[in-house]
Amino acid sequence: MDFRLTEDQRTLQDAARKFAQGELKALARELEAHDEPVPDDWLRRYAELGFLGINVATGYGGLGLGNLEALIVIEEFARVSPAVAFPVFESSVGPVRAIEHFAPEALRRQVIPRVCRGELVVAVAMSEPDAGSALTDLRTTARVEGQQVVVSGQKRWSSGGGHSGGYVVYARMSDAPGAAGIGAVYVEKTMAGVSFGTRETLMGFRGIPSADIYLDKVRVPIDHVIVPAGGFKQLMEAFDLERCGNATMCLGLAAGALEDALAYVQERRQFGKPLVDFQAVQLKLAEMAMNVEAARLLIHRAAQNAEHGLPSMLESSLAKCFANQMVREVCGHGMQVMGAYGYSRQYPMEQRLRDGWGWGIAGGAIDIQKTNIASALVGRRFNQRG
Repeated sequence: MDFRLTEDQRTLQDAARKFAQGELKALARELEAHDEPVPDDWLRRYAELGFLGINVATGYGGLGLGNLEALIVIEEFARVSPAVAFPVFESSVGPVRAIEHFAPEALRRQVIPRVCRGELVVAVAMSEPDAGSALTDLRTTARVEGQQVVVSGQKRWSSGGGHSGGYVVYARMSDAPGAAGIGAVYVEKTMAGVSFGTRETLMGFRGIPSADIYLDKVRVPIDHVIVPAGGFKQLMEAFDLERCGNATMCLGLAAGALEDALAYVQERRQFGKPLVDFQAVQLKLAEMAMNVEAARLLIHRAAQNAEHGLPSMLESSLAKCFANQMVREVCGHGMQVMGAYGYSRQYPMEQRLRDGWGWGIAGGAIDIQKTNIASALVGRRFNQRG
């Protein structure tokens, strides 16, 4: 068992780090200041450098690498900010992979190459006003009528909502109760009947827009069905990979916080010596480093065990749950050792803390991951309805 990256993986990591650290920091500051997503010209730049669709098959315009390679790039970008990493996330571990794994060939060829060329961003639309953690309670419907599917409902907390050009919409596609009636369809932003609510104002996630999505009898072609009713298990299998991406966003934030804290405590002097010479500071640095390394190992294990496939629920939930908790602690320690400088908006530490907190809510809250872990350990699902 070799925990070292291969030479090719290190080369990819170095290229991602050089680009992120050298060119994306100024962009990240703009996105944070104006709460705007990565502009189209930058998306095309990402594509030209091969950072979109890293683990997507070459036949659809991707690089054809593994899940681990995609996560390595996401970590490097997320060290700068989740906003600049988000297009990589969506193209490599987000809804595009559900399309690649499960959608009809015609839809794959329509959507995926455009994403890999930086011409399209696809978001997932899962949650609703009354269906978040209890996802099987969703009310959005997608009824097949001949060669079309009519989609009606409302979606909430869709990262990319209102900005992304396409949406993987989870919907009730039959009258079967619970998960048995749920499938997913692909809906484009420009289709008749699609509209959006007011842009959400969030504590963090600036540069990752979110808004309610309203679907009023939207008619989509039958080949836009990604999975039919009864395909909820397949959708959740694809979401296991997205959990690893979520965890990697946390890892990038925490790794960046550790780097900044290390630099600061070696430069800043108090009582006549550098802060790093104080044992209390040394303990915090050690705790931060242990947490970052542990999260990276859990994430890489889940990705490597799946290779080009999809990670298991147990390993992806372990990675996400640990990383979600870890990033809050690590960024908190980073802010504490940097004092007022960590709390100041002139430095990225406070942004990391705000963004890091959000990833423990997005993509399945921390306690939901714990129930997933327990479920996998005992080999059965638990009824949370009491």
